[in-house]
Amino acid sequence: MLNSLDLPGRPEDTRVVVAMSGGVDSSVVAGLLKRQGYDVVGVTLQLYDHGEAIHRKGACCAGQDIHDARRVAETIGIPHYVLDYEQRFREAVIDPFAASYIAGETPIPCVACNQTVKFHDLLDTARELGADVLATGHYVRTRPLNGRRALFRPVDLERDQSYFLFATTPEQLEFLRFPLGGLTKPETRELARELGLEIADKQDSQDICFVPTGRYSDLINKLKPGAAEKGEIVHVDGRVLGHHEGIINYTIGQRRGIGIAAGEPLYVVHLDADNSRVIVGPREALMTHRMRLREVNWLGDDALEALPEGGLEIYAKVRSTRPPRPARLLREGDDIIVELDGGEHGIAPGQACVFYDSDGDAARVFGGGWIDRTERARDAESAFAAPNDVQAAAANG
Repeated sequence: MLNSLDLPGRPEDTRVVVAMSGGVDSSVVAGLLKRQGYDVVGVTLQLYDHGEAIHRKGACCAGQDIHDARRVAETIGIPHYVLDYEQRFREAVIDPFAASYIAGETPIPCVACNQTVKFHDLLDTARELGADVLATGHYVRTRPLNGRRALFRPVDLERDQSYFLFATTPEQLEFLRFPLGGLTKPETRELARELGLEIADKQDSQDICFVPTGRYSDLINKLKPGAAEKGEIVHVDGRVLGHHEGIINYTIGQRRGIGIAAGEPLYVVHLDADNSRVIVGPREALMTHRMRLREVNWLGDDALEALPEGGLEIYAKVRSTRPPRPARLLREGDDIIVELDGGEHGIAPGQACVFYDSDGDAARVFGGGWIDRTERARDAESAFAAPNDVQAAAANG
């Protein structure tokens, strides 16, 4: 007979390491599992220490949160360890984030953190501590399906974190558990109160945890002095409209703060890092129809190489805040392509594209990949007559 974590044996004979960030969600996971009788060990990672981030609302994995995690562990009566992962976090998450941003991409460090520090390094540490599973406070669900564990969206779609977990491997999913997948956030907070946790009403973490000012360009300037090269702001039709202080100050889809006066609304269409150019144009220039992906992680039953010749009908999610949209997953030689039905505005290289089998709360996650290049829809492509180099850069972000 299996216990509530789908493992054989009694809860008291099952050791669970809980990744405790100091927030409400992971604290409730630890408290629930302890109440159910499991042998719970709490582990908190110290990932960075940027001074002001210690007390900044919305931060995580720094001073105040470590204190909160320790206090929760004392309240529920479990052992608690703090591990210094600052150097590893810098190498695996912060430095690649900076390099990607300088290259004109829009990186998502939360995925990289889960992919490397949390679900690789911490997972290994959990095994060293004799754990049977590693549990986290993410809002996703897993269950056995066709001989292995599959990943699904949670009940509370407003808290859906499956987008950030697409890179989790099948082997990692076997060792991971997500006890909050069947709960809503209000239910989680109510459980925190039942468990007597003082952090029941604590604010959720926001934005990127290691950017204390909320300005990415400040961090890039600090980590990579001189990376902000000046250059031209160029319209998709080839006109030079002005100059900028560095492409790190811009993101794809940006409208405000571009720094030029024009008689029409202009958006950042592409960041040409090789030539230090910010390419701008009307909103229709942002319409993306196809994406070429790199580093695809596949969680489907059949091998990715076995995709049907005409492609696989899927739902694709290109932003964490947007619902999955109908799409087609294709293989062209060694390239993995996603074609979006109807297209979508403002997709940028460096973002993630995550695959689902539907758009509901029972949707299964088929994996995903990093967007390497985007291609505009043909009708948007024909609307411009820019010189070849500017047109090519804007069309193939």
